[in-house]
Amino acid sequence: MTRDLELREEAWPIAGGFRISRESRREARVVVVEITEDGARGQGEATPYARYGESMASVCAQIESVRAALVGGASREDLQALLPAGAARNALDCALWDLEAKRSGIPAWRAAGLAAPGPVATFFTLSLDTPERMARAAGAQGRTLLKLKIGGKDDVARVAAVRAAAPGARLIVDANEALDFATLCAVAPELAALGVELIEQPLPAGQDEALEAYRSPVPLCADESLHTLAELDACARRYACVNVKLDKAGGLTEALALTQAARARGLGVMIGCMVATSLAIAPAMLLTEGADFVDLDGAMLLARDRTPGLRFEGARIEPPEPELWG
Repeated sequence: MTRDLELREEAWPIAGGFRISRESRREARVVVVEITEDGARGQGEATPYARYGESMASVCAQIESVRAALVGGASREDLQALLPAGAARNALDCALWDLEAKRSGIPAWRAAGLAAPGPVATFFTLSLDTPERMARAAGAQGRTLLKLKIGGKDDVARVAAVRAAAPGARLIVDANEALDFATLCAVAPELAALGVELIEQPLPAGQDEALEAYRSPVPLCADESLHTLAELDACARRYACVNVKLDKAGGLTEALALTQAARARGLGVMIGCMVATSLAIAPAMLLTEGADFVDLDGAMLLARDRTPGLRFEGARIEPPEPELWG
């Protein structure tokens, strides 16, 4: 066995920019890992996220710290102990899944014991903006699955404006930790009246204990509060749904276990992503069977995607071809 590992940084422009309650960006900066072994190549992509203490430099340093082990033949199971959950482990874990598929000829979905992935419909994100601009964006998109970024004093007005512009759309909202408990209690009934189906991460992670005694008129979903199995029990006491992302979980291996455990606890499951290319979205497609919400629009938000990439038809994402991943 002869293995090699290539690591590179990439930047991909975001169409029109991307704004949430705590930041705005005009490009997606990602880390790509390629692992080659005996003529086969596996790829993985991850997005370092400053909210979780990550940077391009820190993620690359983590990957370099385990280069010798990976080149020496470390497996996906070994990787779980070599690195903590996060973007670095995600890039390597997904690359190893892809490498195994390429070497064996067995698709990743089959190796994971799953049914073959089919097309899925994804929610499409509207960046945080004025009510008028968000309404115009909703009308221009013409989509029926919309996720609204919120996090300011005009949140109800934002949702009302989008509802008027897209009266038949399903709506979910994402506060990205921007609300306090009193504000949540005040706006949740109004959001329910506007037909909002889910409120994602209303309170800051680590400051959401008040949710254990709260009965929200709109189901609540954990995002920043949930990374791995370690946080699942606490989230089950506070939320009706959890957002599973590969970058938070540290790869498909942990995400598969986390999704199964969440369902066993009776929690709804959202499969989410960062703003990234199709290479980052493809492994997450394996998690979508039976998901209550699919939010895998990361590559749709880019001004351009990598080639080959996923195929999008409106809200529908087609399963990845082996040339891309898996």
